[in-house]
Amino acid sequence: MTDNSGTNNTGTDKSGRGSGSNSGAAPYDFGGPWKPSDIEVARRGARRKRNQRNSLIAALSSAIVLGSLAIIVISSPGWATLRDTFFDWAYGVEILPKVILGFGTNVALTLIAGTLVAINGLAIALLRTSRSAALTPFRFLATVYVDVFRGIPMLLVILLVGFGIPALQIKGLTNNVLILGTLAVIITYSAYVAEVIRSGILTVHPSQRAAARSLGLSHFQTLRHVVLPQALKRVTPPLLNDLVALIKDTGLVSILGVTDAIRAAQIQTSKTFNYTPYVMAALIFLAITIPLTRFTDRQLRSAMERESAQVQA
Repeated sequence: MTDNSGTNNTGTDKSGRGSGSNSGAAPYDFGGPWKPSDIEVARRGARRKRNQRNSLIAALSSAIVLGSLAIIVISSPGWATLRDTFFDWAYGVEILPKVILGFGTNVALTLIAGTLVAINGLAIALLRTSRSAALTPFRFLATVYVDVFRGIPMLLVILLVGFGIPALQIKGLTNNVLILGTLAVIITYSAYVAEVIRSGILTVHPSQRAAARSLGLSHFQTLRHVVLPQALKRVTPPLLNDLVALIKDTGLVSILGVTDAIRAAQIQTSKTFNYTPYVMAALIFLAITIPLTRFTDRQLRSAMERESAQVQA
């Protein structure tokens, strides 16, 4: 039975389309599938040609520059001596396990120092950004600490701590060179990390604090839930850069006699006067630092894209 609206009891109108739902009906195509215009096709073709040309130029330029450098090095009079002294891969593979064993010390030192540096750096940054009058002397000491240990080369700090503390001959103070070297690294890097975190805290707009306080949050709650999450998120890339630098600088503790990757390479080199162990140690450090560096670059790029999106919004 059909009503006056032209729709039968099965829910199908006179045109054959379902009135209750679109199931089984052909979707509207709005004049057919979308196709790029002639202008867009020409634009894509021009863009493709430009990218191909740029890739060809980059490959040719790289081949010329790198090829020239390779020719200069290989054709130099001392290349044979350099190759035998620094790139004796058979000897490098032979001593590689000992260098890797020493690199375990660098990894352990990085984990311990990195954790303590993060804690100390955050505490110093909070002291320097605090507005409490009662913390004025601590704020002054934190400022002096940062200025001093950012201005002294870390190698000198390691020497002063490594040889100065045992010279005090105070009962209870350790003479362990690994602990003293780690302490020197922590002292130096805490000053750098504190400034990075402080810069992140200062980039948080004061209106964020005011809004949080107006909602009833205490000063500590505002700092914990509003300020620090934003600050740490913004300074993640530079903190990762500091981590990469920390991994490399742990090799400086070898000057105190700590058997790390560099010290292990030095021991093997002193036996044969072949410098390939140094090259193997460098390759081990590169195997760790290059992925971290690329990850840092990706984090920095993501942060810049988020910042750009926020500005455009």
